Amino acid sequence: MFTGIVEEIGTIQGIKKGARSCILTVGCSTVLDGTQIGDSIMTDGVCLTATTVGSRYFTADVMAETLNRSALAKLKVGDGVNLERAMPADGRFNGHMVAGHIDGVGIITDRRRDDNAVWFTVKTPKDILNYIVEKGSIAMSGISLTVADVDDTSFKVSIIPHTLEVTALGQKEVGDAVNLECDMVGKYIEKWCDRMLTGDENKPKDSGLSLEFLKKYGF
Repeated sequence: MFTGIVEEIGTIQGIKKGARSCILTVGCSTVLDGTQIGDSIMTDGVCLTATTVGSRYFTADVMAETLNRSALAKLKVGDGVNLERAMPADGRFNGHMVAGHIDGVGIITDRRRDDNAVWFTVKTPKDILNYIVEKGSIAMSGISLTVADVDDTSFKVSIIPHTLEVTALGQKEVGDAVNLECDMVGKYIEKWCDRMLTGDENKPKDSGLSLEFLKKYGF
């Protein structure tokens, strides 16, 4: 479990490509503190397992499923990536619940300055937009952000100078891809409601929830 609060910007030092997978070598320092082989490090929003931990780098295997669902396949040597270690049990929860399991990819279609902030417009498929709500949370390339606006094709976020400075988002331009993870709470609610309303045989008995019940109380 992560929080979406980026600890440092790492640098892709190497990409060893397999037939449908790859091994990433990521240069970094802060996230190596206390990290051991087998630990999780969120890399641009994707939860990866450290397979080697050096003095100034770690390596991670990236399987085909991850490359297909994320923007990691577009990385090049020299690119910056947002890094965060898994949240410790006694740590502060400053962002929101982030699993590092990518829902899909968005494309930056507009970037504009608004005084001290920068607005990003991100286009993404409707099946992802269904889980994005105004003033809700979104993890974008591993960064916990608040959605400022959303429509049928895209959403917008307003980024403060600090976030641009300490994350790799400041390097992103129009046309670049970003990894997206929607707030997981909405997914669980949808799954639970779907079971209640469709009469799934595995639903809890005598729940009392039905379409008629929801209509009666204005839902």
